[in-house]
Amino acid sequence: MDSSDTDFDVLIVGAGISGIGMAAHLEMECPDKRYAILERRERLGGTWDLFRYPGVRSDSDMHTLGFVFEPWRHEKSIADGSSILEYLNRIVDERGIRENIRFGLKVESADFDSTTARWIVTVVTAQGEHKRLTANWLYLGSGYYDYDEPYDPGFELGAFEGEVVHPQFWPEDLSHEGKHVVVIGSGATAVTIVPAMAEKAAKVTMLQRTPTWMFSRPARDGLANFLRKVLPEETAYKITRWKNVVMQDIGFKRAQSQPEKVKEFLTKKMQGHLGDKYDPAAFTPPYDPWDQRLCLVPDADLFEAIKSGKAEVVTGRIARFAKDAVVLEDGREIRADIIVTATGLKLAVAGKIAISVDGDPVDFSQRYYYKGCMFSNLPNLAVVFGYLNASWTLRADLNAAYVCDVLKMMDARGMDIAVPALSAADEAALEEDDIFDFSSGYIQRSKAIMPKNAVAFPWRLNQDYRVDRKQMKSDPVDDGILHFRALPHAPGERRRTRPDDHRRQHDLRAL
Repeated sequence: MDSSDTDFDVLIVGAGISGIGMAAHLEMECPDKRYAILERRERLGGTWDLFRYPGVRSDSDMHTLGFVFEPWRHEKSIADGSSILEYLNRIVDERGIRENIRFGLKVESADFDSTTARWIVTVVTAQGEHKRLTANWLYLGSGYYDYDEPYDPGFELGAFEGEVVHPQFWPEDLSHEGKHVVVIGSGATAVTIVPAMAEKAAKVTMLQRTPTWMFSRPARDGLANFLRKVLPEETAYKITRWKNVVMQDIGFKRAQSQPEKVKEFLTKKMQGHLGDKYDPAAFTPPYDPWDQRLCLVPDADLFEAIKSGKAEVVTGRIARFAKDAVVLEDGREIRADIIVTATGLKLAVAGKIAISVDGDPVDFSQRYYYKGCMFSNLPNLAVVFGYLNASWTLRADLNAAYVCDVLKMMDARGMDIAVPALSAADEAALEEDDIFDFSSGYIQRSKAIMPKNAVAFPWRLNQDYRVDRKQMKSDPVDDGILHFRALPHAPGERRRTRPDDHRRQHDLRAL
């Protein structure tokens, strides 16, 4: 990194879906802004580069996990990790984003200096060298979980003589051909790994403490592929995307209003797939559908693996680990050469970056969300935490577009600072809401570190994309809550890229 290349209008943390999406929106909507993406790894993709376990794929359809501005062109709507990486790489190359990514830089801290309206960002290189960058805005696209360590349930594995792996850190040289594999867990990761490993393993057992609601759908979206043949690509994509948004929303709300009917529907579907292999104890959770996220089984691959005898689902509690088996409390033993601990993620706020304002540390658990994008009394900072009941990218697109609107208003008014202002009296009057009404373990374990959520918009993180989309578009940026302030200095003192500089950058790209 050139030592002089350290001051930006916007710094984006993370070159995954959220960060790439923000960069693309800046290129389209704020082409005069000078930005950089800071990525701690040597490759882009975030989650889709980190996770390398067998069968890794989306658990949302790519017409909603894809960006609003970039059609998904593959035949499969439920896509594997390599296809998603291909999609992201094409976007950064075609839109001139790659040249703005700084790889191998881990953000350690960021302090907002109110006197200069600049974030002072400290990064550390792979070689351990510290550097300082500054920016007017900080956009955190760093995801929602801890990249360094997964959730540890505290298993005593000392007696086990086989291999133990966690999906977050999958070894490239792990061979499971002809081996007995026990996958501990029943979430989306386990449901993905089991059928993928069953293709070569002698036997794969999904060991669960509690069953999970599952539903199957084709990996290919027949309507989407038909529309692509008869309509312009962008039109076909828009129709399919909105169709999927509506269907997801209807399904989620029906599960809330008519849980027993949805239970019956999901149960009949699983019975139909499994036939005489259906075991009510293994596929009947003690909670309602969408109290936790539903697990997607594309093309019924898990059910097919169970019917073939290559995979099984066992429900029980672990008593101990033997040298070549998992022993359950009821005395059953499950043979194991490999144990996969698909026991969940550990959530993190703001990518574990030490955030402060004028040297005072920011405790996010004491801040309210503002429009699911910013935080109370925290200037020039935005973040992405995607939907739990829909695709992550739906919110990432909304937040990126909103931040661009804020930046344009700041420029039009000659402002340097934008902050969602919440007085102590107004905060005391807010009615707090459960930020995540989900019973999933990774959610419940992390509530203490999560920002606050009010009952009423805008001081909340909604779980309703259609409502958010309408409100973000209809509510004015200057809503009386978001306060703007200009510094007492001449505009020339503020370092900005001029529009003609940006045009020259695009001319160079064309060459």
